[in-house]
Amino acid sequence: MSSLEKPSNDRILSSGYFVKKSLADVLFKVCRAVLIFGLCFLILQPLLDKLSVSFMSEQDLFDGTVISIPRNFTLDNYRLTGTLLGYWPSLFQTLFIVLVSAVLQITACTLAAYGFARYKFPLKNLWFVCVMLIIIVPPQVIMASLYLNFRFFDVFGIFRLVTGEPINMLNSFAGYWLLSATGMGLKSGLYIFILRQYFRGVPKDLEEAAYIDGCGRLRTFGQIMLPDAAPMLVSCFLFSFVWQWTDSFYSTLFLANYNMLATGLGSIAETFSRWWFAMNVAGGGAGLQAPVAHTQMIIATGMLMTLAPLILLYLVAQKAFVESLAQTGIKM
Repeated sequence: MSSLEKPSNDRILSSGYFVKKSLADVLFKVCRAVLIFGLCFLILQPLLDKLSVSFMSEQDLFDGTVISIPRNFTLDNYRLTGTLLGYWPSLFQTLFIVLVSAVLQITACTLAAYGFARYKFPLKNLWFVCVMLIIIVPPQVIMASLYLNFRFFDVFGIFRLVTGEPINMLNSFAGYWLLSATGMGLKSGLYIFILRQYFRGVPKDLEEAAYIDGCGRLRTFGQIMLPDAAPMLVSCFLFSFVWQWTDSFYSTLFLANYNMLATGLGSIAETFSRWWFAMNVAGGGAGLQAPVAHTQMIIATGMLMTLAPLILLYLVAQKAFVESLAQTGIKM
């Protein structure tokens, strides 16, 4: 065939098809990139705004030409917020209480989830419905019952018989830890459900092989099931740690006498107002009420300082967290 011959109709149609397909692929990738960028921007934009405001001086707040980039960069907001929150003592105290609570909670939820997934016992479905109620019912609904039970805590009247009165477990981390250790802590029902679904997806052949090799039930659980479930346990631990770190409901009820970051952040506006009043009275200033913009700047800085340990924790554990999400999608 001569090189000067015209291309056939099949070749023209074929070329047109591949061009259209290439254009469609490029258009799809562009639309996907724009959509992902928009979603990421919607999620990160409030955080970026707070980050920008936290480095602004009071002069920048009232400067209409300053939008996102501070003109007078300063760290005074972090110093003041750290003083108002008592940041470092509160950080270590919160870390200790929440870490122990998260470990106790995941331990209790893992045992409960394994029992629901692998064993048969009377009223199993009824008890699992109760677990679902823990997820559905908001903790505010049972707040009065929790308060009365832990204010006058007793076990079958034993403490009243021995000491003459029940135990007050409010304003102590003992009651806070007791909830986690018994599987009744914050979001415990969700962790039981997630881990139950995971254990149900593990082949029973693994257990049967372990039993044939002479392993008991406890050894099978500890040496066969738990190592395989490590990524899922890490994921649930991260959820538990994060939710308890930022929780103010149980912290206010049980830990009112302790310097928790969540409770301190919830009252930082009032704390800043008192500080502003005291500074202006001492300095003879006329403005005794803190400006709203300055108050919001301190709140934004406090939020960033509270979230910083959580971001660091995620960066350390992100590999196990992503792996657990992948396994959840395969086995559930």
